[in-house]
Amino acid sequence: MSLINLIAILLFPEIAFSSSDSSSFTFNGFKSANLSLDGLAQIMPNGLLRLSNLTKQQTGHAFYPTPFIFKNSQNSPSTFSFSTHFVFAIVPQLQPLGGHGMAFVIAPTNGLPGSLPSTYLGLFNESNNGNRLNHIVAVELDTLKSSEFNDIDDNHVGVDVNGLVSVLAKPAAYYNSQTGLFQNLTLNSGKKMQVWIEYDGVSELINVTLAPIEVAKPSVPLISLRYNISPVINRIMYVGFSSAPLLTSHYVLGWSFEINGIVSRPLDLSRLPKLPRIGPKKQSKILTIGLPLISIVSLLICAFCAAYYVRRKWKFAEVLEGWELDYIPHRFMYKDLYIATKGFKDKELLGTGGFGKVYRGVMPNSRIEVAVKRVSHESRQGMKEFVAEIVSIGRMRHRNLVPLLGYCRRKGELLLVYEYMPNGSLDKYLHDQNPKFALTWDQRYRVIKGVASGLLYLHEEWEQVVIHRDIKASNVLLDGEFKARLGDFGLARLYDHGSDPQTTHVVGTLGYLAPEHTRTGKATTSTDVYAFGAFLLEVACGRRPVEPKASENAVLVEWVFSLWSKGEILGVVDPNLGGDYSEEEVELVLKLGLLCSHSRPEIRPGMRQIVRYLEGVVDFPELSSLFSSNGVAFAYNEGFDDFNVSYPSSTQTAFTGSSSVANSIIYSGR
Repeated sequence: MSLINLIAILLFPEIAFSSSDSSSFTFNGFKSANLSLDGLAQIMPNGLLRLSNLTKQQTGHAFYPTPFIFKNSQNSPSTFSFSTHFVFAIVPQLQPLGGHGMAFVIAPTNGLPGSLPSTYLGLFNESNNGNRLNHIVAVELDTLKSSEFNDIDDNHVGVDVNGLVSVLAKPAAYYNSQTGLFQNLTLNSGKKMQVWIEYDGVSELINVTLAPIEVAKPSVPLISLRYNISPVINRIMYVGFSSAPLLTSHYVLGWSFEINGIVSRPLDLSRLPKLPRIGPKKQSKILTIGLPLISIVSLLICAFCAAYYVRRKWKFAEVLEGWELDYIPHRFMYKDLYIATKGFKDKELLGTGGFGKVYRGVMPNSRIEVAVKRVSHESRQGMKEFVAEIVSIGRMRHRNLVPLLGYCRRKGELLLVYEYMPNGSLDKYLHDQNPKFALTWDQRYRVIKGVASGLLYLHEEWEQVVIHRDIKASNVLLDGEFKARLGDFGLARLYDHGSDPQTTHVVGTLGYLAPEHTRTGKATTSTDVYAFGAFLLEVACGRRPVEPKASENAVLVEWVFSLWSKGEILGVVDPNLGGDYSEEEVELVLKLGLLCSHSRPEIRPGMRQIVRYLEGVVDFPELSSLFSSNGVAFAYNEGFDDFNVSYPSSTQTAFTGSSSVANSIIYSGR
């Protein structure tokens, strides 16, 4: 070893790396490490590698800057053996809720340009996911279940090759040598954990092993997969980490890598940097001995008075009952929401309706943008069950739903906290005459497919069935990339909590209500499909389902049906599109809207079938056999004879007087 290398190791003991050994490296902390970083990734002053912070919709990558030779030649049928050992921690902002995970990755480039955050883990994007030309092998540590990628659960380890559908995945666990069984691990617990990844180029065996920081390497790996990665691996490749956070921070404390060797160099766990403190610093207990009795009595009196004052102030500011202690992780402090919304000032107002008002806010500590909804509640009956339902809905995670982050109770109002959608509701882009709000057909079609995907998740893919009951353009929000997020799906029980969800009052918005719903009051997945049909026509035509002030063609579905029956269905297309659209896609959307608006519920397709139509997986059926000459008119008019159709075209009013926002039902089973 040269004198220079010896001096470097003495000065920087956290880096045990021999410059003469280009086939391996070991980082016991990253204080003086030379890594290629992009996105949110950064090295903290204490040598901790932070791949991500609490910022949303961004990626973080950290790669070793020098590539490794994985083969003798590009066309070699075998890859050299390699191994890596690293220590990581995933720390969510709100436990037990967590965001997306992280991954160790072998890639042909120093970084992953064009990759997307969230469900794509910063590895791929919509266009290249699953492409065999990616030449990417990754081991994902995922903390959210993404049904579109066939994830097994929301806490798993998977081996990915060129895409996010894992070749093999297992629930996170480690082998306990004392019991001879695998013991579960929670990846987003905020605790330090170890990972060993090994590939034997001779036997073509991939082993992935997990363990807590205090446990030595288990003798049995979590994943043992025989898979030849040689067709995927190029001769020269880079190694590193990728993350794509959602309200989560990802850390790497130490990392070693070895090429042409199955066992990587061990890390010195005693020299690894410390994680940032989670929560307030614990106060040390000071034992006092020999203090005069009067001092002890005075201290107790002061403590009692302070506790009484704090409790009184808290009770005045918020409503907190004993049973709510189980939901504290989902509860926001009113003081924080007040500061975030600048005292609920009108300039932060996003919208208003029968439910109350919605404000934009920036949380004071995390700087996360949120939307705070203030809803009045005048009765405590059923509030415990209702809050439990809110927390349950808050666990739903889908790319086309607006996440419900938590709640706060104060006096006679309930405050609900959602993720903020910067581009607002779809309603203004369809009905505002300002040209800057115009959407292209491609954007509209992507919104339609996004809403359909979100409804499929609510109806069939979550652990309980969720009926939305108020699908319309004003309840579809657009995120920063103009992707659709269906909102207002969590408040059905606010005004009628405790009643049978199948026999409740008619709640909804004029023009979106299925005829059988107005007759019986029963909300089903089929009534959601009817509303989705009205929504399809609204997006394609740029008109609301009912325009009472219109001199003719006041009912949109009747107008579309009449032109379809004449073979002129494209005559209803929104003129703002200027003819720049796919006639095939527009015709599909209009016909699908008519089918979903059929008066007979059994004729309407389910959301899974609707998604298949929109994705072009199956051909759309012939409509003429499904409609009588007055079928669509009957579908709209039935059950509306007793209602006064004098609402303004932009109505937000529900028939019970409750908000159109508060209109979903959750029930167990399928």
